[in-house]
Amino acid sequence: MGNSDSKLNFRKAVIQLTTKTQPVEATDDAFWDQFWADTATTVQDVFALVPAAEIRAVREESPSNLATLCYKAVEKLVQAAESGCSSEKEKQIVLNCSRMLTRILPYIFEDQDWRGFFWSTVPGAGRAGTDEMDDDEGARPLAESLLLAIADLLFCPDFTVHSHRRGPDAAEDMQTIDSCEYIWEAGVGFAQSPPLNYIHDLNRTELLRLLLTCFSEAMYLPPTSDNNILNPWVTFFCSTENRHALPLFTSLVNVVCAYDPVGYGIPYNHLLFSDYREQLVEQAVQILIVSLEHEGGGAAQRPPSPSCMEDQDGTLTHANDSGCHPPLQDYDFVLKGLARLLVNPLMQTYLPNSTKKIQFHQELLVLFWKLCDFNKKFLFFVLKSSDVLDILVPILFYLNDARADQSRVGLMHIGVFILLLLSGERNFGVRLNKPYSVHVPMDIPVFTGTHADLLIVVFHKIITSGHQRLQPLFDCLLTIVVNVSPYLKSISMVAANKLLHLLEAFSTHWFLFSASQNHHLVFFLLEAFNNIIQYQFDGNCNLVYAIIRKRNVFHQLANLQSDPVSIQKALQRKKKSPDAITGISRTSSQETVSMEGSRPAVPAEPGTLKTSLVAIPAIDKLTEKSQVSEDGTMVTVSKMDSLCASHPGPQTEQSSAAGASDTESVSGRDNEVIRLGVRVAERDRVLSWKCKLPLQTIMRLLQVLVPQVEKICIDKGLTDESEILKFLQHGTLVGLLPVPHPILIRKYQANAGTAMWFRTYMWGVVYLRNVDPPIWYDTDVRLFEIQKM
Repeated sequence: MGNSDSKLNFRKAVIQLTTKTQPVEATDDAFWDQFWADTATTVQDVFALVPAAEIRAVREESPSNLATLCYKAVEKLVQAAESGCSSEKEKQIVLNCSRMLTRILPYIFEDQDWRGFFWSTVPGAGRAGTDEMDDDEGARPLAESLLLAIADLLFCPDFTVHSHRRGPDAAEDMQTIDSCEYIWEAGVGFAQSPPLNYIHDLNRTELLRLLLTCFSEAMYLPPTSDNNILNPWVTFFCSTENRHALPLFTSLVNVVCAYDPVGYGIPYNHLLFSDYREQLVEQAVQILIVSLEHEGGGAAQRPPSPSCMEDQDGTLTHANDSGCHPPLQDYDFVLKGLARLLVNPLMQTYLPNSTKKIQFHQELLVLFWKLCDFNKKFLFFVLKSSDVLDILVPILFYLNDARADQSRVGLMHIGVFILLLLSGERNFGVRLNKPYSVHVPMDIPVFTGTHADLLIVVFHKIITSGHQRLQPLFDCLLTIVVNVSPYLKSISMVAANKLLHLLEAFSTHWFLFSASQNHHLVFFLLEAFNNIIQYQFDGNCNLVYAIIRKRNVFHQLANLQSDPVSIQKALQRKKKSPDAITGISRTSSQETVSMEGSRPAVPAEPGTLKTSLVAIPAIDKLTEKSQVSEDGTMVTVSKMDSLCASHPGPQTEQSSAAGASDTESVSGRDNEVIRLGVRVAERDRVLSWKCKLPLQTIMRLLQVLVPQVEKICIDKGLTDESEILKFLQHGTLVGLLPVPHPILIRKYQANAGTAMWFRTYMWGVVYLRNVDPPIWYDTDVRLFEIQKM
């Protein structure tokens, strides 16, 4: 009954607030205390009892009452942070105020006229907990007072952290407390693991939810390529004004990377009791990825980083003397923790659903991306460690699993971006040669080979049986293959056939001529073949054999007809077969008519919410070319360098529809002249890249090896592939191939376009993942569009 009465009283207070047309004085404590002092409502209750329509009504009709409500809630948090939250009543007030602000803030942000409210002082608002808030001239903005109070409360003994003191003098002065002694979990810079306390976890989760809501002002600004727009909430919270920034950042990293969802390993244990730590970990990883958003492009806005994130001299600033770790141990802790969590959804047991599966893998991928992108020392540690393959395998699993689901296109992009970043470093290509022996539940062909084979097979599956919205990623996928190709010692027969199948599909005339960009996919594949032949010929007899078997594809490319009539016929064929690249699985390939496990795009479940994403930049904007010198160092290649001539960059100014424009039915002399002009322009465009096809190495290989293979087959009557492979394995082309070309690596390059993409994707994930309570649901979000599918 008590809880029902509490809800009823709370609802009455809300109705009073919405029906009062006259401003309620800030000094009327009896009225304002109804919202937090006399209730014990959960955050779900607050969201149910404070409807959106009523918040908007107060905002429009009684703005002073809404302003006072926000001010009084912040005031209570500031007072509690100062006093140390010693009583149970104070703790309940903090939680209630946090829930109320979490409910209201999105409706403050959605109104442009209100957005600056928290960054102003509130003159004459009444009594406040600090002199700063009393003094109108020197007062802090309300937002700063709120953020500093949250930071203090996240290290409040016996409320959010385990107190070190006992006895009559247990109370600690919150203004002098050293929060470095109260880091939440052992790990980076901290060796002692405090005792688990689920009440502390719940209280931390509530405060982090409020903090995330504060940061979410970014959702209510339209997408822009201007990278100098700062999120003032994140900027202030991560500044030196917040003395808890470093220990909190360390706490969040450690809580995330130390989390083990399997727990004690007892089957179905997640069904027997609630895992409060999981809720905390989800909020922690979301706070991390949002606070690591370097919106201004510089380090000034990033949180002061623990040793794991340092990118200066690699020295370690420890939280305490007992927690001294070498920097590499910190890196190892973070990498192993992220790998363990990313692998979790892949875990298979004999008992269905017996182990807990986490749902926040998208946030983990964004966190891994940001750590690698910000801290090159961490990136190099990842690449030197074989644990990088423990990151690669789950990423490939997610890519394969999401390839036909249109609602998960963002997950596809982040996975490909991470692999693009990693592939720009030589060590990643070298690591891919490790044999692949784990058994991950993926619907891909069975093969015996390396992690490189796994990567190629999954990429082939994405291209041939993914949905059409993935086409912009094809350039990225093949760029990754090109980047690692010079280091692949032995490709399996399955992977070799997949690569040749892609070349066969991409080099069909109707596909080559149908869009101005399509020929780039052929260039990428030819470059990958050339790299392997020139630098890894000895161990790649499978690929060489596959090239010999499919030699007609290369001959057709060399003899490509580029006259207007041939182009016209190819485009007419495309009109009859409009499936574009998704029709690859139905090409005339001898290898397979229907790709293994291919499936149509899966529609999302009814009622599923999806957020929109901005377009990604073209591959030439996404990467910069580097040439590998003889000593193994990278030298950036100028875009105007003649080395680039063999692979012309995307011509973004040409419309992809140009190829089809001459197939329209037109009449009249003028239109005939226009059609002729279009055909000539199309012919010239094809000629411009046809003469640059890098076929010399492959044609020379075929010229030398095909007669030898044919002679052996005739002389010995061979029909067994193994004998031919044995011959190719011991063959050599030393001195017979053209001079090896320089290795070109296309390294990921940060730019405003990808920064905007990551911002929309990250906040879209945060929006969709916070459904209990639905913090931003049905508010006027402008960073992305929300679609109900």
